[in-house]
Amino acid sequence: MILTTSDASDASDASHASPRSSQNANTEPEPSVRWVLASLSLSMLLSSLGTSIANVGLPTLAQAFNASFQEVQWIVLAYLLSITALIVSAGRLGDLMGRKRVLLAGIFLFSAASILCAVAPTLWLLVAARAAQGLGAAVMMALTMALVGEAVPKARTGSAMGLLGTMSAAGTALGPSLGGVLIAISGWQAIFWVNVPLGILTFFLARRYLPAGPNGPTAASPRFDHGGTLLLALTLAAYGLAMTTGHGNSGLPNMALLPAVVLGAGLFVFVESKAKFPLVRLAMFRAPGFSASLAANMLVATVMMATLVVGPFYLSRALGLNAALVGAVMSMGPIISALSGVPAGRMVDRLGAPSMAIAGLIAVAAGAAALAALPALVGIAGYVAAMFILTPGYQLFQAANNTAIMANVASDQRGVVSGMLSLSRNLGLMTGASAMGSLFAFASAATDITAASPGAVATGMQVTFAVAAVLVVIAITITIAFGGRVRAKPRLSQ
Repeated sequence: MILTTSDASDASDASHASPRSSQNANTEPEPSVRWVLASLSLSMLLSSLGTSIANVGLPTLAQAFNASFQEVQWIVLAYLLSITALIVSAGRLGDLMGRKRVLLAGIFLFSAASILCAVAPTLWLLVAARAAQGLGAAVMMALTMALVGEAVPKARTGSAMGLLGTMSAAGTALGPSLGGVLIAISGWQAIFWVNVPLGILTFFLARRYLPAGPNGPTAASPRFDHGGTLLLALTLAAYGLAMTTGHGNSGLPNMALLPAVVLGAGLFVFVESKAKFPLVRLAMFRAPGFSASLAANMLVATVMMATLVVGPFYLSRALGLNAALVGAVMSMGPIISALSGVPAGRMVDRLGAPSMAIAGLIAVAAGAAALAALPALVGIAGYVAAMFILTPGYQLFQAANNTAIMANVASDQRGVVSGMLSLSRNLGLMTGASAMGSLFAFASAATDITAASPGAVATGMQVTFAVAAVLVVIAITITIAFGGRVRAKPRLSQ
């Protein structure tokens, strides 16, 4: 899993040559480091909250704007598509312009766009404001992990990554409940107004405590790759639309988008191979550990999304739970994930990223297999027990995988590599929502899953998570086979 290249390691070591990096791993972090982690954690919380809080408001928004469900879905899709299409470019812009400067701009944009969302007079102005909010979130997601390498001692990187994972899970878990309360008290506008004070606090903490980076490009600096950025954004947007509209498998538009994705990806690789200052340096992929990490990250995210897509139908249709109990059981995953993030990070610091990445993947595979078997045997207790295996394993893998990659990336590439890590996860989530949802419907042998019999839904659940377990076994195989191998010691910044 680790990119053991001498040049990249030297660059990473040099980037940590600060007074803080000599701090003993067993001592408490300095107060300034605590405030750095607070600002980065809030950035991650805000971007995750923006993803989950709007979902609960869709029925209210449909009434408020007299719109169909398909139309109000764009409030969520615009945010997700903006993040997916622009997250790598946001990371690269941080590498070139200064990560602190660009992060502050992203926080400001996210907060300002939240105001625009709250005061939007029409649905499509709200959708446009959500797209702008997604751009701010893309900057925050891409640069929080990158800034860990600059501001946190290397011996504590795993703990910091675990904390970011905790805040991401907390934002996901908090969104639906907080959004429901805010809508009940103050109306749908409140789910966007709540971001404003949090954004202001995050901005001032980041401005005060994050280490200063480069002030901006010089005459000798690499230039931003506008052509590659546009091609990648269009390709990723096409993929996101293919996977999200119509659940990725219904209608001619979805099928037409997939060849466009393949064509766009081919053009992007060609353009990047010729560019003097490419957005993504293709030489990075010559390090097998890097490619293996991204592939495993995408596969695991695909599996995790299956729990969110399949879980509610199984709990309600097969186990007969009412809506309140379904919500309570579904909240267990994010809660367990939030509680296990920091301990997972500490385990990575103590035992090393490579072994913990494998351990995390094994736990995810075991959890997926348990979801395929235990609920059919012992009902809701089996479902909850499986989640107690699956979600801590996911957090352990995430902390180890992120630490392994970011610890061995040259300083001038941290932003774009962090963006690619987040991108691989987002692509996995979108693919999981489409592919695993389609597999579940197919295995249930029902044209309308909401009308399927309990037995059919149970069969669909078993097949879906049996396939999910196989996907994680593939991730384990990739990680073991390629994670530690290096061909010609490629430097990640070349």
